[in-house]
Amino acid sequence: MSASFAKRVRGGLVLTTLVVLGAVSSDGSAAPGREPRIREPAGPLGVVPLPPAPSPGGTSPALALASLDRRIADLDAEEQGSKRDLSELGAKIAEAHARSLSRGRAFYRLTRAGMLPVGGGFNELVSHAMRVERSRRALATDLESEKKLRTKGGDLSRALERVARDRIALGSQRSALDTARAAIEDESRRQGAFDRAFSTSNGPGEYVAVYGGNGAAPDRAGSGFATSRGRLLFPLAGRSEVRPAHREGTDGPGLEIRGALGAPVRAVFGGRVAFADRYGPYGRLVILDHGDHYYSVSGNLASMDVKVSDEVSAGERIGTVGDEGRGAMLYFEVRHGTETIPPGPWLGI
Repeated sequence: MSASFAKRVRGGLVLTTLVVLGAVSSDGSAAPGREPRIREPAGPLGVVPLPPAPSPGGTSPALALASLDRRIADLDAEEQGSKRDLSELGAKIAEAHARSLSRGRAFYRLTRAGMLPVGGGFNELVSHAMRVERSRRALATDLESEKKLRTKGGDLSRALERVARDRIALGSQRSALDTARAAIEDESRRQGAFDRAFSTSNGPGEYVAVYGGNGAAPDRAGSGFATSRGRLLFPLAGRSEVRPAHREGTDGPGLEIRGALGAPVRAVFGGRVAFADRYGPYGRLVILDHGDHYYSVSGNLASMDVKVSDEVSAGERIGTVGDEGRGAMLYFEVRHGTETIPPGPWLGI
């Protein structure tokens, strides 16, 4: 082999080796004089978010809650699957990383050999260059495989974060729906209790008025509510301003009796408490069943001092005057069955 031909061969192999080293270094792997370096994957991939939750408007709270529960269950299943995949992926990444390091060290040792194989002749030099190239390709494949695994791990981690955010959002929606359902059920319960308060009554003469109790005006013992027209005890003690009124959703008539905030409200006649709760435009409300389907309705109360089924006497305190935003007042009605009758003549005004 001529000297010029050998020189050209050696020059070509050196150039090939430099190209090989340059290619590997550009991938962030081994280079002469240092250990191979594994580059972390960069740049998050887009994660498709959950579709928006269906609006519960137009559907019953029970159906909306069932829909949210299904979505939360789906998120739980997705979270469990992602955690399982991430756990399995961790082992694969560790294995791929160990393989890349081993391959990188082998490649590093080959490139450190430099031109030493030249002493073995041309064939040995070519074989060495081929081994270097195979090692480079194998290392590049291992690095790419590890990069894909790490990218997949990043996607799974971001998916778990998204699941956690979605669960919080759905949990808030479910809590709001639970509150709304409870409010609807509570309002339905109150509506039922309010309606039932006027559906039954005791017979006439079952309650006895108390003479002078708590400032009550004397009544004839044993007289019924129907015979007490014009002689009922006024519900507030002292001077009061009275004007006709009615509450939204009712035909009335009723009375707004202005008084001091917190002033005691008295039973106008003896009876049994048929309703004591907050109810719609009446605010806090006490309904007394006076027998023979006669009722007195005291609303806009600040507090209620009685409960359902309590028996009270004329003049007994049942609550206090409240203020629902239109000034301190008592709203008062008298009913016979479900019919509201003018209360003024019953109070003697």
